Amino acid sequence: MRRSPSTQPSKETHAPRKALNYARQVRLRLWHSPDGCHELPEQFPQGAQEWPELHGNADGSQRPARYLGHMEILRDPLWNNIRLDPLALALLDTPVLQRLRYVRQLGLAFLVYPGATHSRFEHALGAYHLAGVALRLLDERGALAGVSAHDQQVVRAAALLHDVGHYPFSHALEEIGVTHHEEVARPLIMQGPVAEALVKALGAEAPAQVFALITGRSESALQGLISGSLDLDKVEYLKRDAAMCGVPYGEIDVDRLLNSLVLVAHPTHGQPTVGVHEKGLSALESLLFAKYQMYRNVYWHHAVRSATAMYKRLVAVALEAQAVTADSVARFTDEGLLLHLEAATLPRDATAMLAGLRGRRLHKRTYECPAATLGDEVGEWIASDYALTRRVEDALAAELGMARGDLLLDFPAKTQMLGLELPMLRRNGSVEQLTAAGWEGDINLPRLSDELYRSARRLRVFTAARAPIPESRVLAVLRLDAADVSERLRASIPLLG
Repeated sequence: MRRSPSTQPSKETHAPRKALNYARQVRLRLWHSPDGCHELPEQFPQGAQEWPELHGNADGSQRPARYLGHMEILRDPLWNNIRLDPLALALLDTPVLQRLRYVRQLGLAFLVYPGATHSRFEHALGAYHLAGVALRLLDERGALAGVSAHDQQVVRAAALLHDVGHYPFSHALEEIGVTHHEEVARPLIMQGPVAEALVKALGAEAPAQVFALITGRSESALQGLISGSLDLDKVEYLKRDAAMCGVPYGEIDVDRLLNSLVLVAHPTHGQPTVGVHEKGLSALESLLFAKYQMYRNVYWHHAVRSATAMYKRLVAVALEAQAVTADSVARFTDEGLLLHLEAATLPRDATAMLAGLRGRRLHKRTYECPAATLGDEVGEWIASDYALTRRVEDALAAELGMARGDLLLDFPAKTQMLGLELPMLRRNGSVEQLTAAGWEGDINLPRLSDELYRSARRLRVFTAARAPIPESRVLAVLRLDAADVSERLRASIPLLG
């Protein structure tokens, strides 16, 4: 039915709708302004409004600042649609990022939680997505007025690339003293196809800028989004890991947390930095408790730590036997490394570990003690000196009539697991550093985080068979400091007395 002239919209009011409808029917391109990507048609029909109403460019114009090509959308089970700009697509096509498809996010946790087979590739995409969301929210509040579009794009690239240096099976190998994964990432980002893509899109300094963000050494005001107490990496992996493991422990109020992010002048040095508004304190608490629950129930689950201890021993022995080199380990995928070691000639204890991991015949927990019960500094050499730990394992195994590798010690350490050091914007407009001193009348989150860390951490003894061990005598050995233990081993004095 035809509308009467009085109710029919004018051509002037109808023009923007015509333009937007036309945009949906033609090839779309992207442009970058300070608040991220926008979709725009190549051209509009004659007579339509020239450009949809959008945030302006730095020079005040409304036209696109720069065409970048097609926008791609990936479907993700956690965040639904993830929009990828051309730089992200170019980076994803590199062998460096494609390798992450075959590196499990949770290492050997799939032996306990069958759903934990998600990869670091998925996590990288999620971190990239959250970086885009955070930047858009900050820009809507005018917080990014002094941050260039170039710097924002560097942040998004850093979020996508932050895990490219990871070893097979996640963080486990860093516990045996190999190079930290962030340093492994240096040549992967500074050279080769990743560097070429960054330089082409963002200029010659982009690889160094991305690497500085990943390692926490950047002077960018947005450093805290990539590496810090409240970085987006933590938010993403807690949500994804909980969902894939099928546990209810990773519940974080992500929307409230992201909406509480602010850029403030640091209370110490005055430089702009990422902080959180006081109204987001409850969301910050949800992050803290989610991390505690995930470490206690998933990451440091006793069977996960048993498999991790076996894997560490396997690779350490393989490195000594020159079945693999330290430089080459980081280039393997999870399955690629195991296949390589299966084809190598390894000592008995290493082959036993490999067979046990393949067949899920894990060492059994024969002793366990919470860190909070042990006292400060007790057993810390188990976490920090893997060479000494192996010597003690072999000595204890021999004294108890076990074969080499049949007894393993484990005392995981992650001192910043629940660390909180960030500025908070108070409701009265002042900025204060949230530190271990806490605030009078408020929950002391930093101090609480330390108590939760000590509660989640466990010192454990694993054995190949569930055989009884003299707990008090073993604990007496583990209470010795590193110097005393080393001296007893050097003098061939029995550890158990």
